[in-house]
Amino acid sequence: MDATDDLPVVGSLAELTALVERDRGLYVRWSRGPATDLGEASSVDDLTGVSMTGLSANPLDVERWWEQRPVELWVARRLYDYEHLPREKGPGIRCWVLKGSENGRGPDNEPLVTDVHPLCWIDSAVIDEARRAVARQEGAWGPLRRTGR
Repeated sequence: MDATDDLPVVGSLAELTALVERDRGLYVRWSRGPATDLGEASSVDDLTGVSMTGLSANPLDVERWWEQRPVELWVARRLYDYEHLPREKGPGIRCWVLKGSENGRGPDNEPLVTDVHPLCWIDSAVIDEARRAVARQEGAWGPLRRTGR
């Protein structure tokens, strides 16, 4: 485990898509970064305060049900679904890619990842690209967490 925040930065959705197409077993995590996360080595359930058996992350592997749809749109959706986290969790929350092993599931059925190897940061411009890619889709795709009840 390398607990450094000195990682390369992915600067475009196309670059991140190429990484996902080249390598399986990648996850995206929204946090203060590997230096903080790997020191703790596990996430905490926000509701109960219980320590979990790894870092909560979201898989970037394309699922079979996605069929022949563009991988870039898959990647955009994976980023878009959780782009609200920096606003909810506060300053310093950024998006990064890691490789690791699943070691269970969290309360939202998200993978809990151990043996974490940080790969890269995702630049905020990539999140903006993901928003635009989703906005271009027919029908109103909404964020995973919807507001305004």
